[in-house]
Amino acid sequence: MSVPVHSTSQSRRAAARSALKRLTLGAMLAAMSVVIGMFCKSFLNFGGGLWRITFENLPIILAGIFLGPLTGGLVGIVSDLTSYLLSPQIYPPNLVVTFGAFTVGMVSGLVARFIIRERGSKQIVLSASAAHVIGSMIIKPIGLFQFYQWAVLVRIPLYLIIAPREILLLCLLWRQTSFRKLFEKM
Repeated sequence: MSVPVHSTSQSRRAAARSALKRLTLGAMLAAMSVVIGMFCKSFLNFGGGLWRITFENLPIILAGIFLGPLTGGLVGIVSDLTSYLLSPQIYPPNLVVTFGAFTVGMVSGLVARFIIRERGSKQIVLSASAAHVIGSMIIKPIGLFQFYQWAVLVRIPLYLIIAPREILLLCLLWRQTSFRKLFEKM
């Protein structure tokens, strides 16, 4: 039995629209991460960057949970490297920190895709928590060690304060019908 050409072309167009929607949403989330990061680094930066309160991981986690682990990881890479390019730093990008941003998106996506599949607060809490522990509290401090030495360890308790606030914001966003509709068919 052959498939009509008409339905095949319709399914290709639907797949192309879905891919374009995912690409656009991923780019928007990367841009949001850059803007949030720049704002926080400008106004919530204490101790020469050691005590920096930032919510730049929030869009990366969103991308991982709702667009998948690969897209979440790519949003992390794009946002970290774009932030670097827009900053006045004179040293080369810290690829370990970039890998940490990738890991935040990848881990949140893996947990959402393979461990807690049901959309909702439980998925957000567990996905974001795992992403922060691995990406923000383990990998990124390893990359920042070259600048801050052992003082970088103060960033770990700082993320014990930041992560729950990001998770709370994500859960509050999830309760909004318009927000859920944006990600329902992803």
